[in-house]
Amino acid sequence: MDLEKVQGLVETILNEIGENPSREGLLKTPKRVARAYEYLTSGYHKDIHKVLNDAIFTEDYDEMVLVKDIDFYSMCEHHMLPFFGKVHIAYIPDGKIVGLSKLPRIVDVFARRLQVQERMTKEIA
Repeated sequence: MDLEKVQGLVETILNEIGENPSREGLLKTPKRVARAYEYLTSGYHKDIHKVLNDAIFTEDYDEMVLVKDIDFYSMCEHHMLPFFGKVHIAYIPDGKIVGLSKLPRIVDVFARRLQVQERMTKEIA
């Protein structure tokens, strides 16, 4: 992401809504917004295979695995505004299990993109 370009676009938005990007309270706003967007969309630049880091193991286990209350923060693709919630992941292993610490990381990779709930759910699955 070109942070300087995003900063310039934020300044343009401030001007268009009738604000003065040079006033004291807004001087650092374009830089802050650019960094926020970089963070909130960082999932585009993460490789899910590297996140998993070979943490899928062969295991003879047939009970449900459940991880509840995984916090997520994402951005609505329709309005580019933040939304947040909790994810619960449950699966029945079919000879393979994933390290439990990887599940919140998987959620984060897909949440840190412009999203809709339905697609994010499918991508996590």
